[in-house]
Amino acid sequence: MNEQKFSLQPFPSNNLLPNVQITGNIARNDHQLTITYNLCGDLTEIIIASPSDTPTRKDELWQDTCFEFFVGMKDSQQYWEFNLSPAGHWNLYRFAGYRQGMQAETAFTVLPFSVEHQDEIFTLNLDVDLAKIVLSEQAIDVAITTVIKQKNHQMSYWALANTGAEADFHLRDSFLIRL
Repeated sequence: MNEQKFSLQPFPSNNLLPNVQITGNIARNDHQLTITYNLCGDLTEIIIASPSDTPTRKDELWQDTCFEFFVGMKDSQQYWEFNLSPAGHWNLYRFAGYRQGMQAETAFTVLPFSVEHQDEIFTLNLDVDLAKIVLSEQAIDVAITTVIKQKNHQMSYWALANTGAEADFHLRDSFLIRL
């Protein structure tokens, strides 16, 4: 099993950033991918959606607090964007190249993740079988990101690295984890 810890950095902004840290770990065992996000700190200023009784696939989850990651195959322009809402809603998109040919990835009808919300820590765990989209021997490059929406409606964008002039999670040089 290949496991790595991560810590996300906020994209520089004139907005007052929330007093939080986003850490976690990601692991791949054959075609099984496991990722855990830990959002720690002063969560009182952050909008974290309550769990939905009927979580579904939804678009534009990134307009609110949303945990995301991107999976690209080594030596290929193709990649996938996974969006996970604290409410349990989710989406998965496939791209042919940088922001090109976006389509809903229909190989998945559900993304199995759980959330736990305490006073100063919010945890999200996802365990997903990538066999539907990636061969088990195929090396993948991963970008891990989070969008945070504060109660004052300011947004902050967090990633392993912020490599562009603007917050852009799709930049391939920010896919820093190799699994």
